[in-house]
Amino acid sequence: MNLEKVIFGFFIVFAATLNLGFVLGDIENPVHHHIYELFAAIVVNLIATVLKFGDRTQIGAIHLATSLVADLQLLSAAFVWAWAVHVTGTGMTPDVTTSVVSLSAGALFANVVSVIILIGETLMLRR
Repeated sequence: MNLEKVIFGFFIVFAATLNLGFVLGDIENPVHHHIYELFAAIVVNLIATVLKFGDRTQIGAIHLATSLVADLQLLSAAFVWAWAVHVTGTGMTPDVTTSVVSLSAGALFANVVSVIILIGETLMLRR
């Protein structure tokens, strides 16, 4: 067993599951979408992105691209949240919550693509 691949796979799947946990719930209800879960999803996605920098294959490039998309989506969601709460002072209205969750759902899609690529890559491996 290759420990590097275990850690790589762990962070890819962990990023997707954290993101799914944040997205689940009523899209307009901010109580269903906790800020710390979004923060954890961002941190784990950034770690997964760093782990993908070493692979110089075409599949590695697609892994990196999906990770960068997820990072951009999650950071945009955090920016919208922070802007609404700390800059405009409107708070987490249903419109703002919907925007944050929608951006996070886009990141979830990118994470799912990355997991599918990981599974496909694993199935193609030969001993």
